[in-house]
Amino acid sequence: MADLTDLEERLHAWLVESDFETVAWSTKKAAKAFKVEEEAILEAVANLTRKLPQRIQVSYADGAMHIAAE
Repeated sequence: MADLTDLEERLHAWLVESDFETVAWSTKKAAKAFKVEEEAILEAVANLTRKLPQRIQVSYADGAMHIAAE
């Protein structure tokens, strides 16, 4: 996949398997799950939207971020 880092690959796989389209996203929980800082998760999500624009969608609604990935 589009020169993804290890974290980006693992995060993308997790996003595909998860339901953050209907359940609000939590950067804090993702950072804990991947044992990295929140900043690393935010950078990875941003990179995924740039590297895989047709496979990930990030939206903001009702005060929460939502992510859909395939």
